[in-house]
Amino acid sequence: MSAVAVEDAAPLRRRGSLPIPLILLAGSAALYVATALLSEQPAALTGEGIIGLLQRMVGLGIVAIGQTFVVLVGSIDLSVANLISVAAVLASFIMQGDTAMIAPAVIAVLLISALVGVVNGLVVTQLQVNPLIATLGVGLILQGLLSASFDNFAGSVPESFQVAAYGGVGGMPYSVLGLGILAIAAWGTLRNTRFGAHIYATGGNRQGARLAGVRTDRVIVSAHVICSLTAGLTGLYLASRLRSGAPWVGRDGVYDLESIAVVVIGGTLLSGGRGGVWGTLAGVFLFATLDAVFNMTGVDAFAKQVLRGAIVVAAVAVYAFRNKAHVA
Repeated sequence: MSAVAVEDAAPLRRRGSLPIPLILLAGSAALYVATALLSEQPAALTGEGIIGLLQRMVGLGIVAIGQTFVVLVGSIDLSVANLISVAAVLASFIMQGDTAMIAPAVIAVLLISALVGVVNGLVVTQLQVNPLIATLGVGLILQGLLSASFDNFAGSVPESFQVAAYGGVGGMPYSVLGLGILAIAAWGTLRNTRFGAHIYATGGNRQGARLAGVRTDRVIVSAHVICSLTAGLTGLYLASRLRSGAPWVGRDGVYDLESIAVVVIGGTLLSGGRGGVWGTLAGVFLFATLDAVFNMTGVDAFAKQVLRGAIVVAAVAVYAFRNKAHVA
């Protein structure tokens, strides 16, 4: 892909306007600071409070990075929430509190996650099933298998594995550092590698990319594998944080819809070909800020769900408006 094409792959915005990620970051930061001051909770503005805000980003941020790859190729993945539950339960069930079983558990989770990604990708590319239906079906299969085997917390993770969620260095949690490293790796892959160029080309014009020699089916399958692997990593993180795995942890977290919402809010087109990781993280930061604001203002759980649902709808509306403007 040429330098011009790479530049065109940036999040869509009007000429002369600020990039979407910067708008989201500035708006979220202003909302957080204003709420902390108005609610008379200055502790939220301390270093510890800011780190707590960043930690809210980790779970959704990891899987949203993977979802970005899938959306960029013009696909979608609704199986991630159930795969997160499977990963969390499988990890804690294998570990059973034994440090020696950490490596086998992590390997098993990543292998199964990759397998789910391959299945998703093949159903979409080879069976030509709409990705929304294909991944929803795979997700329901995963949830069915999980619910048939577990109905409560399964196993436990050793203290040494809990360091992933609760440990840190220099005051910065390992989980936040890990999210940052993952984001940089994803950004570098999309911007500086042939595979990244093929991701944008496939999402922008699949037929044209195929005629140019890009193996588009392989690119789509690879994007789904990456997304499933990040879902597996999210499940491992949640198992570390909860000290065990639960069959409802992914579903209750609404990681499927929210990961799609933050990708779209961050400037990635659902039709594919435009967007990037930093916009996605800006969307995750917005959601983390909203969670913190809800807590500071005492919004109850039911109102939170309503507001978050409204944000998901608004994200799709913004996408439709932006896509219409692009076509025009």
